[in-house]
Amino acid sequence: MNYGFIRMAVATPELRVADCAYNTDQILAMMREAAADGVKLIGFPELCITAYTCSDLFLQRALLEAAEQSLLRIVQESRELQLIAVVGLPLRCGQQLYNCAAVVYQGEILGIVPKQHLPNYGEFYEKRHFLPAEDENRTLELDGKKVPFGTRLLFACKEQREFLFAVEICEDLWVPDSPSTEHALAGATVIVNPSASDETIGKREYRRMLVASQSARLVCAYLYASAGEGESTTDMVFAGHSLIAEDGAQLAESPLFQHGFTAADVDVERLSQERCRMTTFVERGSNRYERISFSMCEAAGNFTRTFPMRPFVPDNQQDRDRRCGEIIEMQASGLCKRLAHAHCKSAVIGISGGLDSTLALLVATRAMDRLHRSRKDIIAITMPCFGTTKRTKTNAQLLCEALGVSFRTVPISDAVHQHFHDIGHDPAVLDVTYENVQARERTQVLMDIANATGGIVIGTGDLSELALGWATYNGDHMSMYGVNCSIPKTLVRHLVRYFADLSEDSILKETLLDILDTPVSPELLPAKQGEISQKTEDIVGPYDLHDFFLYYLVRYGFTPEKIRFLANRAFAGVYEDAVIVHWLKIFVRRFFMQQFKRSCIPDGPKVGSVTLSPRGDWRMPSDACASVWLQWAEK
Repeated sequence: MNYGFIRMAVATPELRVADCAYNTDQILAMMREAAADGVKLIGFPELCITAYTCSDLFLQRALLEAAEQSLLRIVQESRELQLIAVVGLPLRCGQQLYNCAAVVYQGEILGIVPKQHLPNYGEFYEKRHFLPAEDENRTLELDGKKVPFGTRLLFACKEQREFLFAVEICEDLWVPDSPSTEHALAGATVIVNPSASDETIGKREYRRMLVASQSARLVCAYLYASAGEGESTTDMVFAGHSLIAEDGAQLAESPLFQHGFTAADVDVERLSQERCRMTTFVERGSNRYERISFSMCEAAGNFTRTFPMRPFVPDNQQDRDRRCGEIIEMQASGLCKRLAHAHCKSAVIGISGGLDSTLALLVATRAMDRLHRSRKDIIAITMPCFGTTKRTKTNAQLLCEALGVSFRTVPISDAVHQHFHDIGHDPAVLDVTYENVQARERTQVLMDIANATGGIVIGTGDLSELALGWATYNGDHMSMYGVNCSIPKTLVRHLVRYFADLSEDSILKETLLDILDTPVSPELLPAKQGEISQKTEDIVGPYDLHDFFLYYLVRYGFTPEKIRFLANRAFAGVYEDAVIVHWLKIFVRRFFMQQFKRSCIPDGPKVGSVTLSPRGDWRMPSDACASVWLQWAEK
């Protein structure tokens, strides 16, 4: 199963101006090489059979007939290749000459697409030789066969319904009303652009931005194959800058001034899912298109696409730091609005010495600074009980002192023992009641102190805990405003480190670094020899895996089977498949079983593309069944 991935390529063959035989040799050699690499769709440059820079030679009958014969040779020699090639050439239709792209597959010409917008400015004068494409499709006879001819052609794979592609040529992309917009709205998930874009200073960056932004606007994959060396240098230089983009992300880019092909594994299933999610992406105009079907067997290719282990966290430190800075400002801005709107005299936070409460406190200090209020208006409360260790308690105090907030210690052991007595629970039984009584007692303390000080309780729970339901209902699950509600655990760690890196206070920096080094734990079970005995990831699994599962399940709606496939690639050498399957099943079960907790979570700021707010991005029945999502495990 390919899980929606189709290997595609853009090519820049070595060319000679007006030497059709030589150019065809290079094109065919590259087609064979790409097919051997598992490529299923390859785009070649504009007019590559003749070269783009033939100028008035395009009006020579000898060149045009040689180009047609070269196309027929490519058709003939493509019979044994499981590869579709989009090849540029000048082609006569009736008494007119057009700048065209021929779509060739296994001994057939599936269709021919003429260029719609002809540049006639600066160094370009295409209207001297070619006519622009007409509005309606027609047919063209080549080698005694009728071939679809026009701009409104959709090429559709029978075996992979999400794999539909269309073609536009060079300038068609650069105009305000590019044909690719219509193509995408008619259903095309892939756009192929044979191009001959000459190289000038700054054009590479602009071209890169243009291709990426077009793929984002159209929620498509965009294959841009540009002419390179071998073109005439009489007035221009061509660098062969070819690109593959998918929904705004650049998957592949060719080096300048080199020949060869550049391949990437495009996820057409993801593109289809994203369009389905975006209700403003409404297909239209498909009735004006001729749909040309082709059959392509699924064959194992050279799958090289990689996936980050932490999709919420940029790999590049500069990008990561910028992301962290933006997120913190968003969290602080949301909290500022809530504090001001509610006329709060205080912000009350439970501090455990762990990552989540640390981040919430750091955000609260940023909010108070923005409001030009004293940090003493933040009341940080540590509530030691049976599982609290000296390390976390000390770090909580050092953190609060370094940040200059109000700090209180409220031991809850006596209150918890009293509650055990009241409900008839044996303290020796270390079950869920034993744990949750502590969590709810802490929440009660925070709520009551907030009432007494005219404030609100700032929630500390993060997105990963919400996904897994790793929170005590009406305990740490509840607050008046949850600043971390859309921050996954893998990102929380980097946000805290970001603060540590920026800190000029040595005590604050050392404390934050030690908190980062402390195992994640709710500390609800008794410590063993003064050390944390209850480690969250030993119970629910690694957060690296759970955040990965969460991202692809919620953001793209992928099946667990596909998520498993991606995880095996992302975590190769880190986790065995059996481990990934084990935790993925647990994730799916918990995600469905714990929805009731997410159905009533407090307000909090959305900072990324994945959030589980029942008022925003994620509205799910609390009693939905997980059986459809778990069937994959039985296969």
